[in-house]
Amino acid sequence: MVRVSILGFGLIGGSIARALHERGEAGQWHVTAWSRSQAPLTRAAADGAVDVVAATIEEAVRDADIVILAAPPLTCLDLVDELGGPLRGALSEDCTLTDVASAKARIVARADAQKLPFIGGHPMAGREQSGYGAALPDLFVQRPWVTVLGQYARLCDGERIGELIEACGALQVPMHAAAHDSAVAAISHMPLIVSAAMVEAVAGGSGEPEHEDWRAAEVLAATGWAGMTRLAKGEPSMGAGIAATNSAAIAGRLRDLRNVIDSWLAELERDGGPDADVLLTRFKSAKQRLTERDR
Repeated sequence: MVRVSILGFGLIGGSIARALHERGEAGQWHVTAWSRSQAPLTRAAADGAVDVVAATIEEAVRDADIVILAAPPLTCLDLVDELGGPLRGALSEDCTLTDVASAKARIVARADAQKLPFIGGHPMAGREQSGYGAALPDLFVQRPWVTVLGQYARLCDGERIGELIEACGALQVPMHAAAHDSAVAAISHMPLIVSAAMVEAVAGGSGEPEHEDWRAAEVLAATGWAGMTRLAKGEPSMGAGIAATNSAAIAGRLRDLRNVIDSWLAELERDGGPDADVLLTRFKSAKQRLTERDR
């Protein structure tokens, strides 16, 4: 039996717990969970997704084979410091630590600084809804689960995390931290910022008055607006943590986007009006890039 401790219990942590109990081999996994909020743990215990609800972090990690940091990104960094510092004695010598945060360089470096046996993890799956109530046992099925080896990771750590990923139905994708963070900045983190920026541009941002034409635009808004702003409806603390922990890579991608938008502006504001053939070519090119991937 593998004893798993989950610290933080929202969508991802809850989905891991459900996957291990509902998809894994009977009796193979024993799940202990801790969260600052008691309500999701009580519900998970009633659902049979959690075997033990821990009152403290120390209680949660004691005797664990695998500890999963599943809290918001900045909280995960703090947990690394706690587990490498004052709570180090609560960890068994052969315990494996991992996480599910969406940026890897900072947290792996933090674990290395604490000399922890750590494998960074990022399951590439999610939903707009947050919290345990949105957790699904099949959330990770056939989805990539990135792993990044820490400096002090051992062979047994890699084997355990591989078994965990397989039990959740995901596909392990080993990567270097910098390559991972650059990639997710492009396909996940930059879109999150752009989604929020669109709301700020059209409706108004924090601390400024609502834009005059927002009410009229809101009445007309349909699937295009809903699709482009979907990510802005996510948990704000999670978005802030993502932006803070992968800021350099996101900024680089946003500069690339700004350069492309500037070229669109130049075409749209061309003297005499834009060239319709140029616009058509650009739309065709964008569509072709996407459809090539789907073949």
